[in-house]
Amino acid sequence: MSEFLIVTGLSGAGRSTAADALEDMGWFVIDNLPPALIGKMTELVSRPGSETEKMALVVGRGGEGVDELLPAIELLRGSSERLRVLFLDAADEALVRRYEGTRRRHPVFGEGVGVLEGIARERSLLDPIKETADIVIDTTELNVHQLRERLVEFFTHDDPAAAMQVTVVSFGYKHGLPLDLDNVIDCRFLPNPHWVDELRPLTGLDEPVREYVLGQPETKEFLDKLDELFTLLLPLYVREGKSYLSIGVGCTGGHHRSVVLAEELARRIGENGFNPLVVHRDVNR
Repeated sequence: MSEFLIVTGLSGAGRSTAADALEDMGWFVIDNLPPALIGKMTELVSRPGSETEKMALVVGRGGEGVDELLPAIELLRGSSERLRVLFLDAADEALVRRYEGTRRRHPVFGEGVGVLEGIARERSLLDPIKETADIVIDTTELNVHQLRERLVEFFTHDDPAAAMQVTVVSFGYKHGLPLDLDNVIDCRFLPNPHWVDELRPLTGLDEPVREYVLGQPETKEFLDKLDELFTLLLPLYVREGKSYLSIGVGCTGGHHRSVVLAEELARRIGENGFNPLVVHRDVNR
């Protein structure tokens, strides 16, 4: 059985970087493929004797062919082939900044249409594809190297036999809510190590901060309730066919409380038979 990955998303969000990273990981990558040809390409790859096991199709530049892309995705999902959809997203401000930096024209650029309006139009066109995506990556705060690292984390840890890949992300609310989360947990009600002088320069990866956060009586009760919640939810997500699940844990700055809780929540999820990835988005900011 061949494995197919459709890579799409907003222009400037990192599709080209994703294509290069996947190619380095052994995927056969076709960039800017017209959606109308997806069915033909998958048919050729799936024929007996084909040596291509993993194919990534990069599509949807400027929202092109969305009307043809959705039926192609549904057709593949209904076949015996393994298909996943990766959607790359980013905040408008980041996309504008990237286009200003490269001085390239936005693909939805036209007479009387500025970059920001072009982004809005493309986002509207691609929203139906984002809703069908198995995994959404927010590249707003990621540089090229960090995006490659995220993709390597996802696709080198990816086990075709595993039912669902779980990622736990710690973040700071003051830096903005990540766009690619399925569940968000707010832990700002816990005592903040930031106000303890000796703990302020440390992070939740340091043992003194970990001991402080986990030593609070409300922390244990909160984690026990989360454990119960995800023990219930994870098998239900698997039953519904979800391939990826992202869980965000947020505190004020993303340095202390959220880092500790993300690590502990991932450990407990691991005890339930999953192999979660842990990403600390803001720990070094």
